[in-house]
Amino acid sequence: MKNWLKIAAGICLISGIIIPETSSAQNVLDGVYVKEHLPTRRVTPYSHLREADVMWFKRTWRYIDLKEKLNLPFAYPKSSQKIKDRRNLFDVIHDAVLEGAVTAYNAYNGLLPDDEFTVPYTLEEVQNIGADPPDTIGYEDPITGEWIEQIITNELNRDDVVKFKIKEDWFFDNQRSVLEARIIGIAPVMEQYSETGEYIGDLDLYWVYFPELRTIISNEEVFNRWNDAERRTYDDIFHKRLFSSYIVKESNAYNRRIKDYKVGLDALLEAERVKYDIFFKMEHDLWEF
Repeated sequence: MKNWLKIAAGICLISGIIIPETSSAQNVLDGVYVKEHLPTRRVTPYSHLREADVMWFKRTWRYIDLKEKLNLPFAYPKSSQKIKDRRNLFDVIHDAVLEGAVTAYNAYNGLLPDDEFTVPYTLEEVQNIGADPPDTIGYEDPITGEWIEQIITNELNRDDVVKFKIKEDWFFDNQRSVLEARIIGIAPVMEQYSETGEYIGDLDLYWVYFPELRTIISNEEVFNRWNDAERRTYDDIFHKRLFSSYIVKESNAYNRRIKDYKVGLDALLEAERVKYDIFFKMEHDLWEF
């Protein structure tokens, strides 16, 4: 009897070693606290502004180049790199447009640029924006011997978006005594190249009305290189002007862009001149006694 008990105990011991215990999936907290601030955050409304309080006004258009180091939070992670709870700015905008949460507007009126939010795109039109023309491939059916042609649709490569164009208004509020900028619209921009690889210009995909977009980007977390506990949103970055950009157009009588009358280094100097007029001739000299 004792021998049988020893044999049974040995079998149980061996079974416990060979057959591991099955563990059930558990919800674990990847961190030391639950992030509740950004997911539930609301949009901070703009200060009330009366026409009578605007004593000076200037409209500008500028580019945010995603190749610049300061603009890395807009471009990372790439669309092909999935990171939990993080998306780059174009993924946020384009997904919102495809879901119908934000309206996309045509960026061109014929061949001329149009940034006045006049012609909205349909969902089908948005899906075809920036995509290469469909390809047709043919092959012979190995069974029937018939020639079959198949049309392959090409989708937009989101990583090809390398810039954002911003339309914004600068004004001086006499009631609050502040010089302030408010973004009116934002447009993703692709660079176009010829078949030989030569750069031929930029393509604005569509325009999005920025006040409508704020409800979306105010809950999208952005990496902060200095403090992981103080993660910002895209709305914070735009509001605090934590990005690098350069002016490509200012409001003028001929509705000209800077590149229409300046090229190369002269165009950059002209952009700096516009910025100088806003920050120094207007704001700085205003408080000179």
